[in-house]
Amino acid sequence: MSSTAGLQAKPIIGVIGGSGLYKLQGLKVVQQIEVKTPWGSPSSPITISETPSGVPIAFLARHGFTHHITPSGVPNLANIAALKSIGVRFIVAFTAVGSLKEEVRPRDFVVPDQLFDRTKGIRRSSFFGYDGEAGVVAHAGMGQPYDQEVRKVVEETIRSVLSRNYPDVQVHGNKTLVVMEGPQFSTRAESLAYRQLGGDIINMSALPEAKLAREAEIGYVTVATSTDYDSWREHHGPVDVSEVLKVLKQNVDASNEVSLRLFDVLQPLLLAREGKPGGISGLEGSMKMAIMTQPQNVPEKVKANINFVLDWYGKE
Repeated sequence: MSSTAGLQAKPIIGVIGGSGLYKLQGLKVVQQIEVKTPWGSPSSPITISETPSGVPIAFLARHGFTHHITPSGVPNLANIAALKSIGVRFIVAFTAVGSLKEEVRPRDFVVPDQLFDRTKGIRRSSFFGYDGEAGVVAHAGMGQPYDQEVRKVVEETIRSVLSRNYPDVQVHGNKTLVVMEGPQFSTRAESLAYRQLGGDIINMSALPEAKLAREAEIGYVTVATSTDYDSWREHHGPVDVSEVLKVLKQNVDASNEVSLRLFDVLQPLLLAREGKPGGISGLEGSMKMAIMTQPQNVPEKVKANINFVLDWYGKE
């Protein structure tokens, strides 16, 4: 099952837009496509656009174009599978976050290097092990959840862009993103506990997205924009939606400006990896040693599903 037929431009970079970011400004829209996967349809049709210099980008709105999908209800498997099926090898995931540290102020950007999972098992977090009684067992390595080479380039590119037009906005790296279930915001006790556990920022969306990208051998980086201080500051009121919305529009404007430069920087970096170990994503072939179940013990339907995201599976 391939979704590349009929594509007018074949992007290797995919963008997942978070709260407030439902499209990318300043890019030329080439086409919009519907993709069907073994796990259903993604959150939105995929918009194929080009930067002014001609770099093709595949954009998907995480919560739908009208923000009607809750964090727990995002069809993450379909989102990642759909992007992989049209040729995406690296995902830049934008997301709004709350800050757990004083130095990360509202409107600041963060390019985290670690994730801490505090979701509650409600969301399916793997392409493996769920399809019927006879499934597939696989253990993807997540010790380093982000591509470090790309993460550093993204951080420096964002810093360069924002220093010109948003000099009061800071960019932070080497931070830990805590992912909670939601949809409610944290209690003060929870927020304080997340700080003690080493969290720097918090949101409801980066997982299982990052885990599924790793299983699909897609490179992944998070671009987080801070909207609030969560609930840990004892002498300030807890976060609420009205506070978030005030900052969100400013963050989206800055994110659009960052995007125009960022994709032009990433495209040649990623293409330079072609033919090298790990390929464009840096992860190609990485799941071959992670799958424990022998193919002869896997039902054909399950094989076909896995082959949708890992085209080498069952053929070696």
